[in-house]
Amino acid sequence: MDTLTSFLCGQWQAGAAPLTPIHAAATGEVIAQASSRGLDLGAALACARQHGGEALRSLTFAQRGERLGLLAQAVAAHRDELIDLSLRNMGTTRGDGKFDVDGASGTLAYYARLGAEWGDRRWLFDGDQVQFCRSKRFVGQHLWLPRRGVAIHINAFNFPTWNLSEKLACAWLAGVPVLAKPGTASAPVAHRLVSIWHAEGLIPPGALQLLCGGAGDLLDHVGPQDCIVFTGSGATAAQIKGHPAVLRHNVAVNVEADSLNAAVLGPDVAPGSDLWTMFLAEVAREMTQKAGQKCTAIRRIVVPRAVIAEVRAELTARLQDAAVGDPALSSTAVGPLAGPSQQRDVEAGIAALSATAELVWQAKGVPAAGCFAAPTLFQSELGAAAPFVHDHEIFGPCATLLPVDPAPATVAEVVAKGGGSLAASVFSDDAGWAREVILAIAPYTGRIYWGSAKVFDQGIGHGAVMPALVHGGPGKAGGGEELGGERGLRFYWQRVAVQGDTQLLRGLAG
Repeated sequence: MDTLTSFLCGQWQAGAAPLTPIHAAATGEVIAQASSRGLDLGAALACARQHGGEALRSLTFAQRGERLGLLAQAVAAHRDELIDLSLRNMGTTRGDGKFDVDGASGTLAYYARLGAEWGDRRWLFDGDQVQFCRSKRFVGQHLWLPRRGVAIHINAFNFPTWNLSEKLACAWLAGVPVLAKPGTASAPVAHRLVSIWHAEGLIPPGALQLLCGGAGDLLDHVGPQDCIVFTGSGATAAQIKGHPAVLRHNVAVNVEADSLNAAVLGPDVAPGSDLWTMFLAEVAREMTQKAGQKCTAIRRIVVPRAVIAEVRAELTARLQDAAVGDPALSSTAVGPLAGPSQQRDVEAGIAALSATAELVWQAKGVPAAGCFAAPTLFQSELGAAAPFVHDHEIFGPCATLLPVDPAPATVAEVVAKGGGSLAASVFSDDAGWAREVILAIAPYTGRIYWGSAKVFDQGIGHGAVMPALVHGGPGKAGGGEELGGERGLRFYWQRVAVQGDTQLLRGLAG
């Protein structure tokens, strides 16, 4: 059994007993353990501020991008090893493992290219000079410059490679060092990733530290130049935002939390059409990929009441073809949940939803050993008034059909009832109807995927998070925003307005 150490102040350090067990999701056996007890986290943050920040700020964007490119190459070179470890630890199928690992290398490579484009600069102008008085010579100029603190990344368990890498890419390119705490259930994967980078000499001193185990007293040591990026539950996010040190120093906090994402089928979509097939395929994939453990997975399926019987029958047939079982088998489509804690949460959610909605279908023959959950489909006739459906995210292979009147106002009311989400999908070739729906639900979601016959064989899918587009959502989804090209770096920067002579301000760039 492996004991995971933390990489702090340039050294691998072991925490004190008792240690937290980490399970193999497919079997339930304990394969590793971790602890952060006794580690000096204040010293780790101080190391990052002094050494990591200086090391990154001394590099140009091109040099930072070059370093990110090397990280991407290392991920690609160890791709099979990381996928195999993900299978052993989290019980991911090979396809689900590739989704995580390739997402990591792809995002790192994207930001590497962005750094190359920005070249020899170390910070950016924000817009043009602004004339605000009679003199054309005395003007203002906004600048973006890196914070002088640490980016504390508290990551989710479901994407240990991608989640760590995409946050790191933005922070490093922005010139800010990182202390990352992975979700404990999948910490072996994140631990191996950082150990690969460290062994290959790719981590500047203090620029990346890894904390395995609990957060301990980490937040007690935050300062006014630090920032926190959190992915996880809304309840934990509230605790972070309310921490005394975070409040005292007004520490910036970016949150990605619970998200009841919706897929909406337009009234113009005929059964059997290409767009109909696209809709069903997306819903089935989002329910089963990574056993439904995706922040962007479809949880609510909004369908015109006139075709609910056909949707229900065909979606059930597709789900029945998704075999649940040993993730090592190529025939398996749905592996286990990441660990016992996740299994308990999903089972409790399904039980609660069963009391308020009709159980349409549930997979049979799910393995008794391990951390498996049966893919489950519900239906509620109550639309926006449905209890629990719009209030609680079951983070597993579960979704609810919601037959409604397809009037745009009604559809928007149902989607909005979720309180804010990361992603929504609209499937329609009726441009007028889709326009009304998209603009009506836009304030309640961070990204909208418009499926149409024109992109039937070209779209990347509802759940794919692309580094060029923002990832985040309002309200219940956390109110945060990550990625989106340059937008992903702004959280790590301070925007300052400088007033002075127009020529002198132009000379700031050197």
